[in-house]
Amino acid sequence: MKLLFKQRYFSWFDSYDVYYEDGSVAYTVQGQLSWGHKIHINDSHGIHIATVKEKVFTWLPRFEFFVGGAYVGSLKKKFTFIHPSYEMDFKGWCATGNFIQRDYVITEASGATVASISKQILNFTDTYVIEVANPQDALYALLFTLAVDTEKCDQN
Repeated sequence: MKLLFKQRYFSWFDSYDVYYEDGSVAYTVQGQLSWGHKIHINDSHGIHIATVKEKVFTWLPRFEFFVGGAYVGSLKKKFTFIHPSYEMDFKGWCATGNFIQRDYVITEASGATVASISKQILNFTDTYVIEVANPQDALYALLFTLAVDTEKCDQN
């Protein structure tokens, strides 16, 4: 399954649209003014289904994930020198990025690939392609992508 994640051209806060391969809307994403980033994910009908919340005052970036209003776990960046690496404490997943921080692969503890995320170049806004092996993991791959994109925006 493939998702196309595109930032909107004009918005005051983090605002994205996520599309299926056929061009239909899968999710809409809207940021909220708060201490640290807080990003809400709605399904195609506008119903709130998940939230990404940035933890502030941490040495390395950390994000909390909420699905259906309930805390499900967090994403924590590991200390590395060359390739960015992340750990999801609730799924047993880890993710590694390439040197230029454009492409990421999420793997299970067994080493199987869960999803691959690649940032597209030559676009006016941030655009990612998310390829997920199991459609049930699409929301969690999107949560990861939002957290990484938010971290990269904070660096700039």
